[in-house]
Amino acid sequence: MTANRKNNLRTVGLTVTAMIAFAANSLLCRMALGHDLIDAGSFTSIRIISGAITLGLIISIRGHKSKITANWSGVVALFCYMVFFSFAYLSLSAGTGALLLFGAVQLTMFASAIRHGERFSFLSWMCLSAAFAGLVYLVAPGVTAPDPIGALLMATAGVAWGAYSLNGRKSGQPLLETAANFLYSVPFTIGLSAMFIASADMSVPGSLLAVASGALASGIGYAIWYAALPGLTAGRAATVQLSVPVVAALGGIVLLSEQVTSRLAVASILTIGGIWMVLAQRLRQVQRNDNAN
Repeated sequence: MTANRKNNLRTVGLTVTAMIAFAANSLLCRMALGHDLIDAGSFTSIRIISGAITLGLIISIRGHKSKITANWSGVVALFCYMVFFSFAYLSLSAGTGALLLFGAVQLTMFASAIRHGERFSFLSWMCLSAAFAGLVYLVAPGVTAPDPIGALLMATAGVAWGAYSLNGRKSGQPLLETAANFLYSVPFTIGLSAMFIASADMSVPGSLLAVASGALASGIGYAIWYAALPGLTAGRAATVQLSVPVVAALGGIVLLSEQVTSRLAVASILTIGGIWMVLAQRLRQVQRNDNAN
């Protein structure tokens, strides 16, 4: 087996594992909150603290000597994502929540690209419109519509994660910076727990699910993702993340006995398909520019 093939197989394995970990966050959170095993504030706090500990151990084992400093815009974005994500899953199914989250993430990043002068073709605009229409259709009033407050919270979580991702593009050491952002989020999450102390309700199973979300799906999941990124182009890295809502929906069916409604199916096709088409168009444009140069 050639070295290139080994590297490609390694990248594929790491990428698949990371996507499963990202989808697992939705499943673990919904499993804990949907069965009233823990309150949303405590789940968030345990997730952040366990994630900070895990990432701290990872960078220690790797021998990073750089000083950990706060990127406060990243800290705020990460904390907002974590909080809104947890509270949204008090009422949303795993698949619906994941679709809203990643749809909002991608649309936020596209909006930033447009704001910074990137030009989109007519076809890309049509596909963006389809993706947005899919999300609007998902939350439109109706018998099978998700809870509007939960949907708004998850959309806000997606915007926060999109902002966090855009902020992280400037980092030369993304894993180290992520560890720092988790660490500096701990005081905020202690304050969150204090705000909701009267409604705190933790069980051992719920706490373990929160630890799994923070330590495994988040901490180790991010470490695996950053290990995979050097083998992926930016376009492919964005595209593979579209698999997360699908994996989360399938996990919800198998593990949580959730039902996939026709509304969710149609919205998924429009949103994921539209975003995939835009990413494909951007990738082709980049390749044309590279060939021209």
